[in-house]
Amino acid sequence: MADGIRTRDHPDHNRGLYQLSYRHRERGQDSVAPMHAPDRSAIAELSREEIDAFLFGQRIARIGCHVAGLTYVVPVIYVYDGECVYSVTTEGQKVAMMRENANVCVEVDEYDTDGRGSWRSVIAQGGYEELGGDDVETALALLREHFARGTTSEGPRPLGQGVVAFRIRLTELSGRSVTR
Repeated sequence: MADGIRTRDHPDHNRGLYQLSYRHRERGQDSVAPMHAPDRSAIAELSREEIDAFLFGQRIARIGCHVAGLTYVVPVIYVYDGECVYSVTTEGQKVAMMRENANVCVEVDEYDTDGRGSWRSVIAQGGYEELGGDDVETALALLREHFARGTTSEGPRPLGQGVVAFRIRLTELSGRSVTR
């Protein structure tokens, strides 16, 4: 066993960082003494400003719906306007469930963007609102801007059959992070 390397056959393998004890090596014994790394992974709470900045910068959220004892979590692309999450999807299980129970959860996270295992996560409670009329075009314009896609020379395309534009009006937000 070399300095600083854990082995699977050592009884304390899963307890942290270990290195050979020099005192024991001098006696010809290969015992291991714990060497604890400083705790840089304390969970921090994000401020509302940090939450907003995080939500503005991300593109994929997970929406959690619950109806009749069934919980369904699904990823969606989204845009955030400071109050609501907007998305477009096709008719299916999530739309049917959100129509039946408008109380949903939105989760957005990122992991290890710095290569050290840091992460950030925001969880929000909110209400599903299906969009119609001018609200659909507002949502589509926000999504096009966020995803840097311009309209064609003919202008924006209408929603196809079975396509649903919606927003989730966020009512409770919390965020956490770990920086390592």
